[in-house]
Amino acid sequence: MEIDIGTSNRQSPEARISVRRKTTTITFRIESDIIQRLKNKAEQDEITLNTLVNHILKRYIEWGMYAEDRIGIVSLARPVAVELFNKMDKEEVVRLATEVGKGAAIDLTLFMKGNLSPSSFIDWFLPRMKNSSASVASKSNSDGVQSYVIKHDMGENWSLYHKTVVESIFNEMQKPIHIETTESTLTLEITY
Repeated sequence: MEIDIGTSNRQSPEARISVRRKTTTITFRIESDIIQRLKNKAEQDEITLNTLVNHILKRYIEWGMYAEDRIGIVSLARPVAVELFNKMDKEEVVRLATEVGKGAAIDLTLFMKGNLSPSSFIDWFLPRMKNSSASVASKSNSDGVQSYVIKHDMGENWSLYHKTVVESIFNEMQKPIHIETTESTLTLEITY
């Protein structure tokens, strides 16, 4: 079966809400059973097939193609990660974040984005959170503050770990950042 995933002037409701992006029409040959599964998923999520395929390709470009290169990221079931972090005391979490996590995050940002800046780090960090089953919402304020709320449901120590990693990286870049945490969320506020 052939499918045309490009768009012209027709846009889904999701696309009309977002910033208009230049698109290209292209045709691929895709196995029929894969198309049917994609159609089912698009219907389930109440989005167009085109939107779903664009989400999949974007996720691959932002994350998947690097993970496939075995850059040192491992998948871990949520209950296992939660249990590991819950067994650590606060000092162990901070030590892990500053002595290991910070360097790993910097290395991954440099590898995947080509440089380390506040924007390149955030461009790496947010997809990493999404690929860790977290939800991310962003909001721009009129005073130039960009806010990101990350809902993860991984526990207080998970929040503390990421707060410590992000703060230490931004401190190294001499860029102010304000981070608040709860047991299930991280809120980042950055002035650009």
